[in-house]
Amino acid sequence: MTPAPGRLVLLTTSHRVAPGLLSWPAWELLRGADQVICADPGHPQLPYLREAGVRVVHAAPTGRELVDATAGERTVVYLPAADNDPAVTDELARLGGSGRVAMPDLELLPGSYDLPGARLLDLVQVMDRIRAECPWTREQTHTDLAKYGIEEMYELVEAIEEGDRESLREELGDVLLQVVFHSRIAEEDAEEPFSVDDVAGTIVDKLIHRHPHIFGDEVAETPEAVQANWVRLKAIEKQRDSVTDGVPVGQPALALAAQLSGRARRAGLPVPDAAGVEVPSDQTALGDLLLALASAATAAGLDPESALRAAARRYRDTLRAAE
Repeated sequence: MTPAPGRLVLLTTSHRVAPGLLSWPAWELLRGADQVICADPGHPQLPYLREAGVRVVHAAPTGRELVDATAGERTVVYLPAADNDPAVTDELARLGGSGRVAMPDLELLPGSYDLPGARLLDLVQVMDRIRAECPWTREQTHTDLAKYGIEEMYELVEAIEEGDRESLREELGDVLLQVVFHSRIAEEDAEEPFSVDDVAGTIVDKLIHRHPHIFGDEVAETPEAVQANWVRLKAIEKQRDSVTDGVPVGQPALALAAQLSGRARRAGLPVPDAAGVEVPSDQTALGDLLLALASAATAAGLDPESALRAAARRYRDTLRAAE
């Protein structure tokens, strides 16, 4: 009489979680199993299983061999290789569907789960390899990449404005790539190296410090109060002498003018004279007016971008003088 099959458990783990950090059900299963089989002798979990006293058989079994190993109502745990052995799982599915094989109880037990943000680790690893092996990538510098960062941000803004969710996801990825790429280059600096972890740590510290109403004892119940806290704390951190400090002059002229006037208004400094200027009541009308002004300027042989940038620079000097 053929011994009855038992239980076959495929134990999966995530390479994005530190080896050894397995769930309690996974450890209970491993300690109580009749046999533990691992196809990969270099599996990152093996040192921790040995330390815990779990005996592991190194083998690359077929699906049928795994089924046979459960004979006699034995519990067999199988740790697939990194690619999860699709050939083995496919064979198990065929055997179960044939109706000709007495199958054990099949279970899939995730021993560890990815935390939110875990795929960022994949991005860092892929970037490391590309930087090392790609002839074009390994030659790039911060200066070489600067133009791409600007382009990717413009493409992101376009995706947002068009409401294209698929493009939005893609463009966010392209912007994220710029951050990881620059961080990888920065690791190689001989004098002041830093890594993507340093970049992430810096922004985490900044966010915590600038949200004292969440991570501290301050109270801010309105968006305006939150913004006021942010501006105050940023001024203390940066120790800037002028509201114009930190305003990137290289940004598009219209954005530059809006940022300068916005900072001046919040600081109670002079704003550009708007007497006689009729501001439209909605965004569409305002956009049409600005477009018409740009069109009229170019028709007259003038460069509206250069003209506004020059005016913004003069206004910046006026603010500094007023301060």
